[in-house]
Amino acid sequence: MCDIWKRKDGRECHAADLERHRESIRTLGVKHVVLSGGEPLLNRELEAICGFFRNLGLRVTLLTTGLLLQKKADIVASGFDDIIISIDGPPDVHDRIRRVSGAFQVIQKGVLEVRARRPGIPISCRTTVQKLNHTHLRATVSATRSLGLDSISFLAADISSAAFNREERWAPERQNEIALSRAELMELEEEIELLIQMHQEDIDKGFITEGNAKLRRIGARFREHIEGTPPKAPICNAPWVSAVIEVDGSVRPCFFHPPIGNAHKLTLEEAINTETALSFRSRLKIASNPTCQHCVCSLNYPR
Repeated sequence: MCDIWKRKDGRECHAADLERHRESIRTLGVKHVVLSGGEPLLNRELEAICGFFRNLGLRVTLLTTGLLLQKKADIVASGFDDIIISIDGPPDVHDRIRRVSGAFQVIQKGVLEVRARRPGIPISCRTTVQKLNHTHLRATVSATRSLGLDSISFLAADISSAAFNREERWAPERQNEIALSRAELMELEEEIELLIQMHQEDIDKGFITEGNAKLRRIGARFREHIEGTPPKAPICNAPWVSAVIEVDGSVRPCFFHPPIGNAHKLTLEEAINTETALSFRSRLKIASNPTCQHCVCSLNYPR
């Protein structure tokens, strides 16, 4: 659902570029780094990048499609504290959405290779709900168990923002490839109720990380798109506790808001405290901000 893979310049992060941020990371008290993409396992300096963060005592999370886990199992097992794999449904649905024949099976082999090297590493998955998988949530939970994963989370597809390397907001035709029709929304809401009914124990124990209210909110997001009902912003403190650094150095307060600095020109501490950054945070009201109101992927990090 992102367009990061469409980049034509082949740009990637380099371990040497991180050195300028070493003192900032210490000063700011950074605790957790998530390596995302595109696909971070394609980065040719991944081992050195992981080593940089781990030498600073940080928790390092891999967010991946999972297709290169088997090939990169040694680096993954030694370089990361936990893994989040994008799973779009049970095997046939996942492969169809990814447009890669046998993709689910490749992920399964990769998980086994990583666990063979490091049995206790936490591996979870995230499922983006959209037109092609909205009736398969329960089957996705079962597929997650077949992979031996530790948990699964669900979120609604982002169809309204210009985030994730989209040159502009999707046109209605592209939105309709991902968004649900009114009839499909009714199917999704029924599927969510069945998921809650049949997997309440998984929800209570945290195997499904969302509670009942958050699961039902997925349907509400699509309803807002269909009916034009006023969107409600989630509880979020991302701009005050985190930052997103993109491959061109752009530093954002989250995935969805505009850049506030550049990590290729400034240290991380300087980049998150530019005049633009300070003004943005001082004026931001999550509940009434239009970008926040449409957010599908919020962060409420415990202080």
